[in-house]
Amino acid sequence: MMEEKNGTTDPMEKLLRRLEEENNLRELHPVRCEGKYIVDEEGRRCLNLSSNDYLGLSDEVLQREFFMELAEGEGEFPGRFLMSNPASRLMTGNSLEYGRLESSLAALWPGRQTLVVGCGYLANIGVLPALVEKENLILADKLSHASMIDGLRLSGVEWMRFRHNDLGHLESLLRKYGAGRRVWVVTESVFSMDGDRAPLKELVELKHKYGFRIYLDEAHAFGVFGPSGAGCASQEGVAQDVDVIMGTLGKAMASAGAFVVTDPLTRRVLVNRMRTLIFSTALPPITLLWSDFLVRRLPRFEERREHLRQLVSLLSDDPAATQIIPVMAYENSRALEMAARFRDEGFWTTAIRHPTVPKGEARVRISLSAALSREDVERFVGVWRRLG
Repeated sequence: MMEEKNGTTDPMEKLLRRLEEENNLRELHPVRCEGKYIVDEEGRRCLNLSSNDYLGLSDEVLQREFFMELAEGEGEFPGRFLMSNPASRLMTGNSLEYGRLESSLAALWPGRQTLVVGCGYLANIGVLPALVEKENLILADKLSHASMIDGLRLSGVEWMRFRHNDLGHLESLLRKYGAGRRVWVVTESVFSMDGDRAPLKELVELKHKYGFRIYLDEAHAFGVFGPSGAGCASQEGVAQDVDVIMGTLGKAMASAGAFVVTDPLTRRVLVNRMRTLIFSTALPPITLLWSDFLVRRLPRFEERREHLRQLVSLLSDDPAATQIIPVMAYENSRALEMAARFRDEGFWTTAIRHPTVPKGEARVRISLSAALSREDVERFVGVWRRLG
């Protein structure tokens, strides 16, 4: 154990010891993905129930098709590409592939424009600080993702949270604190840890009553819900009423990066004020091309979306259930034990603990993928019941 000069324990050692005592210490372990399986460092092969590859698009067949077209320089792809893009978009990194991908994405929301950024975290910490002014107010759902909360902290304006999916509480905050102010309401369409959905139609009705703006994180909905996988707002017919939609390319799209959907004026403001765009290195063209390859094919993936819905129905009889199913453990030690037992049975699951979820709400998070078969999920259900 490290000792400081005065003989006291190093504060970082104390921090790690406390995390270990709380069953909250994390480690990085090497794994290898093989289709729908995960292989750990000991060679154990488990069905992957922790991936965000909801449509199973990390498919070898799709990758082979992509690289064949890329190598041949025919069809949808140019014959030359680069593996790197070593500059920000505003310097020399705004390669033609960005425009191609943004056009493909914008086609899913007629009349809107899109802006591609490095990842969802960079979007969620960058958009609101770029758009708000000091007298504004932000009201966020209590279970909004940690990246969104970091964005609120960076915004420099007053913000507070309303009870999860409680629009009555939101309205009371609007009446008490929102009069005469520009207000942003922040929420997710599919919540990343609970898997439930926001009441978007009712939220938009409230917007029409009070005139606030909506920032909607569709990270876990894009690709899975709505026409051509455009997300929950599109599925519920309210996408045009949402001022800013954020979606990711690293979950259901099995690629990397994220994007913002908004009006042309807001997009211009983001290009000029969004620090996480201005000061980040651009994505490599090959990543942009792979994303575009999949986005253009989103309408063809309805069979995968339907298969995923059928898999969800095996775990839940709730018609509103999503591909994210929490198995509650409450205590950290119990969550770790549950994840270990599932892995022993051949299913790769992960214990989710504070600060990802509130203290006392530890769980094993099941995330389903269209790469799984009905038999895979039925076998998991049997193990789940047997383990109690």
